[in-house]
Amino acid sequence: MNWELISSYEYLIDVGIAIGIFLLFLLFRKIFTKYVFSFLLKLSRKTRSNFLPNIFLAFDKPFQWFFIIIGLYLSVKYYPYLNHLNPLFIKIIKAAIIYIISWGFFNLASTSSMIFRSINEKTNIKIDEILIPFLSRAIQFIIIAISVTVILQVFDYEIGALITGLGIGGLAISLAAQDALKNLFGGIVIITEKPFTIGEWVKTPSVEGTVEDISFRSTKVRTFAQALVTVPNATLVNEPITNWSKMGKRQITFNLSLTYDTPKEKIELVVQSIRELLKNHPEIHQETIFVTVDEYDEYGLDILLYFFTKTTEWGKYLEVREEINLKILGIVEQAGAEIAIPAQKLYSDAPNEDILKRVRGEAE
Repeated sequence: MNWELISSYEYLIDVGIAIGIFLLFLLFRKIFTKYVFSFLLKLSRKTRSNFLPNIFLAFDKPFQWFFIIIGLYLSVKYYPYLNHLNPLFIKIIKAAIIYIISWGFFNLASTSSMIFRSINEKTNIKIDEILIPFLSRAIQFIIIAISVTVILQVFDYEIGALITGLGIGGLAISLAAQDALKNLFGGIVIITEKPFTIGEWVKTPSVEGTVEDISFRSTKVRTFAQALVTVPNATLVNEPITNWSKMGKRQITFNLSLTYDTPKEKIELVVQSIRELLKNHPEIHQETIFVTVDEYDEYGLDILLYFFTKTTEWGKYLEVREEINLKILGIVEQAGAEIAIPAQKLYSDAPNEDILKRVRGEAE
């Protein structure tokens, strides 16, 4: 009997079974993702809370890898030529499981912004909008720190030695990370002073647009041309910041110039009509309205208009301003007045015939 041939067959059978076990768990992974997970996700979405769907979505990919790790472990356990009790192999499996669990919680923390907003809506605990992305990233950082610490302990690495090493290299790290620290402190200043928050329209010497995200390092602003500009926090806190979203009203001011030959009665009529227009307009803020004859300009008599719109939205503001300007033009026309334009008039005491003769002589 050829024992070597039998041994080779047994070896191939063992290899085939081990590979089959691994492939079977890959199949389980696909079945779970396609049927079981989809069913559980649909079921969770029928609840009033978004918490369960967030958990399922966060642990979707990690759980798929969990099938792969279990399949790998059982394949090695069945295969007689490999020792599944090898300390290094056990440590790798444990580290992989810890990584998968941390991965799921990390994904869940990335959706924690939605969780914080739900807390704002359903409880008396009010979390400022500007703090939500910072809290989310802080939770992610804590999860990473804990998972790294646990994995190092699995591999019998002394955490104390790591901390000591960090202490020795702390000076070099701090020198290399000066800009990062400046941006971090800049982010802390933005949180504490709250010059703006997410969704507000701001303008600085560097950028103008809507704030989309605030992180430890930088702030992302979406411009009106739909470009996304990332500004370091250290730069942002050292610049003057205009927060247009904090406006309660928006200013309109200009001068309307009427010709000097406009009678006084018509000027008074124009001023009074414009004043009544502004006081009766639903989009004009009634607290401050000034329509007064202001000064004698070079080309005409100036009427000062100074008032505010209730809206601060740029598009709506332009619509109100256009409507007011057109109605003022109608008031001037109805009163029989004329708007002054830059022009020059020549006055002469000589008869018209003499002037024509002089002009013709100069032309000849």
